[in-house]
Amino acid sequence: MTEFIRKRAANAKNDILSGLTVALALVPEAVAFAFVAGVDPLVGLYAAFMIGLITAIFGGRPGMISGATGALAVVMVTLVSRGNAMGSPDEELGLYYLFATVILMGIIQMMAGVFKLGKFVRLIPHPVMMGFVNGLAIVIFLSQLGMFKENIKDIYGNNMIKTESVEKIMTITDNQVYDGNTGKLLFVKDNNQLLDADSNALRYNISDGQVYDTSNNEVKFNIENSAIYSIEKKGFAKQWIPSKELMWMSGLVLLTMLLMFGLPKISKKIPDGLVAILVVSAIAIFGQLDVATVGSFIADGGGEGLKGGLPKFQFDIFNKVPFTWETFVFIGPYALILAAIGLIESLMTLNLVDELTETRGNSNRECLAQGGANIVTGFFGGMGGCAMIGQSIINIKGGGRGRLSGIVAALALLGFILFASGLIEQVPIAALVGVMFMVVIGTFAWSSFRILNKIPVSDLIVLILVSGLTVIFDLAIAVIAGVIVSALVFSWENAKRIRARKRMKEDGTKTYEIWGPLFFGSIQEFTNKFDVKNDPEKVEIDFVESRISDHSALEAVFNLVNKYEAAGKQIQLKHLSEDCKELLYKSNPKFREVIVEDIDDPRYHLAADPERFTKGLGEYDNL
Repeated sequence: MTEFIRKRAANAKNDILSGLTVALALVPEAVAFAFVAGVDPLVGLYAAFMIGLITAIFGGRPGMISGATGALAVVMVTLVSRGNAMGSPDEELGLYYLFATVILMGIIQMMAGVFKLGKFVRLIPHPVMMGFVNGLAIVIFLSQLGMFKENIKDIYGNNMIKTESVEKIMTITDNQVYDGNTGKLLFVKDNNQLLDADSNALRYNISDGQVYDTSNNEVKFNIENSAIYSIEKKGFAKQWIPSKELMWMSGLVLLTMLLMFGLPKISKKIPDGLVAILVVSAIAIFGQLDVATVGSFIADGGGEGLKGGLPKFQFDIFNKVPFTWETFVFIGPYALILAAIGLIESLMTLNLVDELTETRGNSNRECLAQGGANIVTGFFGGMGGCAMIGQSIINIKGGGRGRLSGIVAALALLGFILFASGLIEQVPIAALVGVMFMVVIGTFAWSSFRILNKIPVSDLIVLILVSGLTVIFDLAIAVIAGVIVSALVFSWENAKRIRARKRMKEDGTKTYEIWGPLFFGSIQEFTNKFDVKNDPEKVEIDFVESRISDHSALEAVFNLVNKYEAAGKQIQLKHLSEDCKELLYKSNPKFREVIVEDIDDPRYHLAADPERFTKGLGEYDNL
């Protein structure tokens, strides 16, 4: 008993220290993703706290960290923008539409858990998993490079918005601006200004190819020499920080990485990530180094600071979001996409943590916990989220294995918001970037380079495809595409494996002995094996080494039987398993006339019901 308590205490120490490290790493990530989604930093921090706490307590994978993520934020930014446009000019409703969408997203995820859809993560092939890990490592690395940049200011001193031209809406001729559809004169271009054509009043200012509304200093259009275009906003415009500051930041990042690399060699009991953050923070603070901090990062993004109160129930959701069919049509697709991305990323991360810890999580329980967490965070003003691979790796590498690590991380994050915002805002971004760079090194599957020439070409293509799509688009698209390609390759390879050995019996009956699965991909090869015109009067098809797997196979067998009977020949089907016979009998009564019942019929069952193979000992023991 003493030994048991000592081990539990040791695990508790590791969980607590690892949880504190994770909480520090969560702050800039949650803030950055809130900026990406176009909402206040506290919305991201509240989501990280609530989702992290609920999934840590009720989730299916102890040690896995959840919170606000970039994969969801990039979808939310369009939702928030469209939601704002649906309100009046002086009331932006995008945030409340976001909360309603997150609640619906959570309901969808809980339904996935109720119907036990989480088990389908087992269908994800290893090349897809390896591509996911590599792609996500690259995404984390690229996201951290953004920390070495600062926002560019526009002519009004605000953060400049990157804009992409969408559609030409006005034409410019001799400094006269005309409506692109009607040809009506709208403005007169005077240097860097657009004056109203009727009143000569100043309407817009022009700077760096962008047109700003003088009433609210907001960018409205893009302008070229002969045209003005409507725009799509693409986030803040950034530039590399000044060289001196860049040098100091790079040095602190490198120091953080060296500390995390060297400390475990001195003692495995040292929480390397936490110690590295504290040491580098002390150097930056007491050395009064001019480097970016958590506080300056929030301020540069337009936030007002880390400090806040407890999350509050958002009663305004019921007042400001109309509960109509039109609202459901608007938020439904976003909720479905967010739910799919969240579940795929969470279940993939769960599998990765399973491999790292050599334990097994519960995917369906994780679906329920993720869904419940998103419902709660939606009602209490969070932006929603899912599992975070970077923070999960930090936790596992730091010794966090139990639920306590996730609970400590969530509660510590809330503590930062309520009581320690002033201290946390002084932490240099460089220390947290160094920790994330070590996560990248630990996450990337370096063994993939070693096995490039040792795995099938198809698997190599899937690995590279998933890695690339994860970087270019998002995780959901990458994983779905990888699974589809893997399934198609599997089907193609199995379609080529069907064989038929032909032999003649003494009584003149011709027997076709079929090997390989009969399914939609192999029916063409199967049909080509038979010579209906030249075969004898009696034909047998022996399925002892084959299985009829789907509707296409049923149709192929049925058409073959009809061809032989139309030619006036007798055909029999032999050695079909009970499940195959059941499928055939159900599809068409005619099969009862041609199937031969025999005591030596095989006893295997179709893969359509794999659960029957896992019910213990019995008639399947000899398979």
